[in-house]
Amino acid sequence: MTGPAGPTGPLDGITVVDLSRALAGPHAAMLLGDMGARVVKVESPTGDDTRGWGPPFVGPEDDPVSTYYLSCNRNKESIVLDLKSDDGRATLTRLVRHADVLVENFRPGVLDRLGFDVERLHDLNPGLVVLSISGFGHDGPEGGRPGYDQIAQGEAGLMSVTGPGPEEPQRVGVPIGDLLAGLHGAFGVAAALRERELTGRGRVVRTSLLASVVGVHAFQGTAYTVAGQVGRAQGNHHPSLAPYGLFHASDGPVQVAVGSQGLWVRFAEAFGIDPDDPLLATNALRVGNRAHLVEVIDAAFGSWAAEDLLARLAELGIPAGKVRSIDEVYDWDQTRSQGLVIGVDHPVLGRIELPGPPIRFDDNAFGGGRSTHLPPPGLGEHGAAIRAWLDSADVDESAGTAQQADGGA
Repeated sequence: MTGPAGPTGPLDGITVVDLSRALAGPHAAMLLGDMGARVVKVESPTGDDTRGWGPPFVGPEDDPVSTYYLSCNRNKESIVLDLKSDDGRATLTRLVRHADVLVENFRPGVLDRLGFDVERLHDLNPGLVVLSISGFGHDGPEGGRPGYDQIAQGEAGLMSVTGPGPEEPQRVGVPIGDLLAGLHGAFGVAAALRERELTGRGRVVRTSLLASVVGVHAFQGTAYTVAGQVGRAQGNHHPSLAPYGLFHASDGPVQVAVGSQGLWVRFAEAFGIDPDDPLLATNALRVGNRAHLVEVIDAAFGSWAAEDLLARLAELGIPAGKVRSIDEVYDWDQTRSQGLVIGVDHPVLGRIELPGPPIRFDDNAFGGGRSTHLPPPGLGEHGAAIRAWLDSADVDESAGTAQQADGGA
């Protein structure tokens, strides 16, 4: 069915029941909503945990809004259900019958204990696609562990390759395990919906914070699985390419990525460095002598102001950039030109700007598949409208069943 904003994108007509909370599941459901799905966010009477995560909070003191919650709940509607009550379970049953996708990130076994195991979900709706996100997987010797992003970043090896050096492991500055799990989950849902077009049946899509972080190890993974080499944190420099990292102009840092031997020769000659230096002549030598390389480049850059240096690197065709603060990113014309900042009318805060969807289609200047976006909902804001829709959907379903019976007779 079409959501309240009208035709909204490639997933228009898909209804998602979002039982998840915090970040991984809500992020997946939000991505589906960005593509035009109608997302019904089911919350407990106390609301999603992230409604209380802060500071920062914004808005009136008697009704503060968490900016964390705002980050992962655009393009959704909210209904409050106590799933331990008869009414809550009955309403969820109706939602399941009329939905296309259910998203949950309970610890393994919790949904079963609430009476909604996978078998029952598919008895209620054989075409339902279920996205289930866990911390460390749904089975295996540690499948029942609770999942929190920083713990997963450490357990999945990401912190060991991030930071200034091997003795100082560092978390990524955003909850990347949660965000990747949401992204992988949404991708799995899209694939399962395509398969459903062919088979008529839904399936369960599973991912985890562990799987999602291990799944992006890329060259760090194959360095170990194929070559037996264990990657370690190397600060702001690439472990396999050089020069590729952060260097220092006279008034601040710049980043340079020299990804080929041809670029190295051009770069070196432009800044008075001997490209055939016996310590630096090949990429392998530059990686092996990185400390010397960084010293040489920092010395060459020391007489340049950062803006002038970046302009010169651009003239040379050397990939380079500055290190922007978050405010600089959102105020940057390029960011805004890509639909990465959207405006919505919030019921408490009024007109606000939110980070926008990272995907655009060729006929849409805005982020995502929508021409307009919905603000993150207030707790239970759409409960009455959702129940009215369920009443109508139940009537339509009954009428369709009766017509089938008459036709069969």
